[in-house]
Amino acid sequence: QVQLAESGGGLVQAGGSLRLSCVASGIVISTNGVAWYRQAPGKQREWVATVASGGATRYLDSVNPRFHVYRVNAENTVYLEMTNLKPEDTAVYYCNTVSRGRNLWGQGTQVTVSS
Repeated sequence: QVQLAESGGGLVQAGGSLRLSCVASGIVISTNGVAWYRQAPGKQREWVATVASGGATRYLDSVNPRFHVYRVNAENTVYLEMTNLKPEDTAVYYCNTVSRGRNLWGQGTQVTVSS
């Protein structure tokens, strides 16, 4: 089946780091652009970062240069490395791609940053 699965979230103090994983199945991740989004309670889902199929990356201004998105094709996985985390980064983080013209989302992973 075509599926994305996020993991790696957790509780971290401000200034700490986390690495989120997005494992893809049923698709070849090297040929896909993958985006990370986040949604905080009571707020709309917000785009965070994208890695294109060619490797180019884009970031939300508020997370640049603290976040780094990259692919490991051999693992069929996209990572989001987050450093110098801030309380405002607290959210459920989702990865997203398009397969056969359909938007695919993972189940999300919770990131909580304490002051």
